[in-house]
Amino acid sequence: MMAYRASSFTSQLCLPLSLLLACGDSGGGSGDETGASITGISVTATASAGSTTGEGESDSESDSASAGTSAGTGTSAGSSSGASGSASDTAPKFDLGDQPDGDIDPCAGPNAEKNSYIWIPTTSDGTVSKINTFTTVEENRYNSGPGGGGESVSRTAVSGDGRFVVVNSRDTGRSTAFAANIADCIDRNGNGVIDTSINAADVRPWNEDECMIWSVVHGPAAGNHQRGPRGITWTLGDWNEATCSYINPKVWVGYLNGGNGEFARIDGQTGAVELTLQAPSWQGTGYSPYGGALDPQQRPWFTGLRGELMRINTDQDPISLTRIPQPGNIQTYGMTVDPDGNPWMAGCSGPVSTYDINAQTWISVAGTNACHRGMAIDHNGHGWIASNSPCGLVEIDTKSRTLVANHNLGQCSTAIGVSVDIEGYVWLVDQGGWAWKIDPLNVPAMQQVSVPGNHYVYSDMTGGQLKSVIVPPG
Repeated sequence: MMAYRASSFTSQLCLPLSLLLACGDSGGGSGDETGASITGISVTATASAGSTTGEGESDSESDSASAGTSAGTGTSAGSSSGASGSASDTAPKFDLGDQPDGDIDPCAGPNAEKNSYIWIPTTSDGTVSKINTFTTVEENRYNSGPGGGGESVSRTAVSGDGRFVVVNSRDTGRSTAFAANIADCIDRNGNGVIDTSINAADVRPWNEDECMIWSVVHGPAAGNHQRGPRGITWTLGDWNEATCSYINPKVWVGYLNGGNGEFARIDGQTGAVELTLQAPSWQGTGYSPYGGALDPQQRPWFTGLRGELMRINTDQDPISLTRIPQPGNIQTYGMTVDPDGNPWMAGCSGPVSTYDINAQTWISVAGTNACHRGMAIDHNGHGWIASNSPCGLVEIDTKSRTLVANHNLGQCSTAIGVSVDIEGYVWLVDQGGWAWKIDPLNVPAMQQVSVPGNHYVYSDMTGGQLKSVIVPPG
């Protein structure tokens, strides 16, 4: 662990961890820093109750990299390989006798976190990998649904305390939650043990892994690739003074219902769909809401693919939507929200841009113009953006809104998703079957981590985005 990180980030935390983000055909875009004033339109949405279901695209989003090829050609090559397989009848099981309260003591102060994971979806086979960010070992792998590669998994979002992850499947309209800790898994067969994956090769059949805690199929989005759920974020929930923790966390998921954007609020622990909101005539080039992230007021933001920017005003009663049109040069692909509440967009093809919420003005970072993909902001306020054409990693300063550097990678096929872990390391996922763990203060010393399969992801795979914008009480 690097000493500077503990003081810059984990000292803010007495809580749990959470999520975000969201390439396509070429579009125009200038890299010059410009400001354009846009007026947001607030629309009150109608809420309706939802239901819970128990338990590689060929277009502009195409999964263009080949699967499972990973050569450690970086400055430092990591080894955390795993492959899908079937569980053995003699595989160990977890006794439920004395269960711990979890991996985090929410009131133990800085550096209380014992475990930290990045959850990487493998689009080619419909699984999700749980990788320990401290050790870089893939500890478990899970089926995201019954359809294998036909699920088309593409986004993961981690809860504020790091205990849960939700995985979105574009082609089946499914959102599925898994528990990171054995204590939160469910002994559904009542045999007194938790039957679950014990390593990367041990992938249990669908609905037989007891660390899968719920799964929901969003009816209007089921079976339609473009309508399927993409953008997703958690909220922390409500602060409980007695337990020094957050309770009642929610998950917000965006998909299409016809031509309308639909946003479901889901109980993070039970999977119950509590309400849905609609944004009529969603602007996202025919795709469902592409990226999602949370602001410091616990308001979810969503973006359309090269389309609109929208905020769900959960602090209002009734809840309303603020919809903000984007200038044509922004070309939004990936997105995140910074600790000041300003949303950031990675353009493909276009600049890296932000919408200043106070000035209500769009600002693009000079010198950035590429097909950018996923984006995340580290503990020191620097933004990190996956880049294609050229393939690499872009670093910006979000405070000064300036370009810092264009970094080369030890190996680069199709750089896709970016996330920041509890220690402040930047993780860059490549579609080709690996990830890079990167020290932001020593980028050339990056470590390659093998994650077999093809990965298509733009989201907060570690929960770092949620942690970065919310400072807990006390």
